[in-house]
Amino acid sequence: MRERIALIAGLIVLAAIDYVIVQRESLVTNGKVVLLELAPVDPRSFMQGDYMALRFRLATEVGSGRDMKDGRVVVALDERGVGKFKRFEDATPLAPNEVLVRYRVRDGQPKLATNAFFFQEGHAHLYQGARYGEFRASPDGEVILTAMR
Repeated sequence: MRERIALIAGLIVLAAIDYVIVQRESLVTNGKVVLLELAPVDPRSFMQGDYMALRFRLATEVGSGRDMKDGRVVVALDERGVGKFKRFEDATPLAPNEVLVRYRVRDGQPKLATNAFFFQEGHAHLYQGARYGEFRASPDGEVILTAMR
């Protein structure tokens, strides 16, 4: 009986993991491309390898403060797909050139998707000139970093 319970629990965990993977793959494939301007720093981690620490201009425009809560902002895309802060989410319908972007507040600071971009050791020169993070956005505001530009 214990073996069956363990097997069922294991299958449920694997199904949940697969579901999350399928959701992320769908976002990467079908999400709307959004470029967000960044202000990178290029540190090195001996445990993690080479990576670029990221700060996004959008996070600065959203603001900061201890009383901030997680939320979503409306980002207007220009003709190149570069997103600029427009407003906090409200009841106003989105225009065709607008997308939602979810942010999470950590230590009083808004964070977008990730704060690091990892790359193969010795390839830092390929990303030193990057000015934008390329994201894929879902209609509900979830974003995933897919490339540096």
